[in-house]
Amino acid sequence: MQVNQADRKPIALVGAGGAIANSMLPLLLKNQEKLRLISRTPKPYNGVEVVQADATKSKELTKALKDCKIAIILIGLEYHSSIWEKQWPHIMDNCITACINNNIPMIFFDNVYMYGLVEGEMIESTPFNPCSRKGEIRANIASYLLQQIKKNNIRASIARSADFYGPHSKNSSMLYQLVFKNLLVSKNAQWLVNSHVQHAFSYTTDLAQGLYMLSQDLTTLGQTWHLPTCSTPLTGHQIIEEAARYLSVNNNYFVLSRWMVKSYGWFNPTIKELYEMLYQYEQPYLFSSKKFENYFNYNPVSYTQGIHETLEFLKRGS
Repeated sequence: MQVNQADRKPIALVGAGGAIANSMLPLLLKNQEKLRLISRTPKPYNGVEVVQADATKSKELTKALKDCKIAIILIGLEYHSSIWEKQWPHIMDNCITACINNNIPMIFFDNVYMYGLVEGEMIESTPFNPCSRKGEIRANIASYLLQQIKKNNIRASIARSADFYGPHSKNSSMLYQLVFKNLLVSKNAQWLVNSHVQHAFSYTTDLAQGLYMLSQDLTTLGQTWHLPTCSTPLTGHQIIEEAARYLSVNNNYFVLSRWMVKSYGWFNPTIKELYEMLYQYEQPYLFSSKKFENYFNYNPVSYTQGIHETLEFLKRGS
């Protein structure tokens, strides 16, 4: 017997409005999912329920998740360690509490900062060894969630991504800020520290698909998953070369050294916050999603295809 759309429970996207939520929307609607978009400043979306709630306020979030099927946590805070330090522990606790109170599972979209400097590929079992303030914060909240899962207090999983790029990611993509934005107006691209080491990037369309697939298979709960990411990362030089070739522009670029980033940080708070993360660009940054790919029989988008599709998306003014 088919369930009437009105009787189906919605998938909640907590932290709606960001790159990943916006990438998930068309996919979820294509699959005729009922949705609830939750954020502090929700924007209307045709045919989709939107709810205003602040994840730093437990009661608001608990109320917002009432009668949902699953919560996918996509919250992104301002890129500032002091804000992360103050808000992330409360947000994680509130997300866990809200899901427990509503008896629903949770998928937490995470990054790789807690791994710190890794030689070789990052995999799901890579130990937490943060070498930055932001990494320590992410390690603490991920460890707390894993403890709650182990104690059977909540049904949840962690879904991790490398640095990401792709449609909808203008405000959160290093590739857009340093490479695509410049090449689109025939300016020289930029790169951080070392342009001749491989650096993995996850594609937003793959991330959206991966999160949706995890949400549809509840046997994947209780685990950490690396979301699908192409296994043959390019160097910064190769990324710039491919993007410039596709746009038929010059592939000139310059590398921002550590001292240059530190100097710019005196005048730009965001660049100042970036300085402690430069270790990610000094040596190969390798991210394996083989566990996900094997389990779901999934092939991530290639870098060539992803770069081309992203540039077409940006050229349309999206």
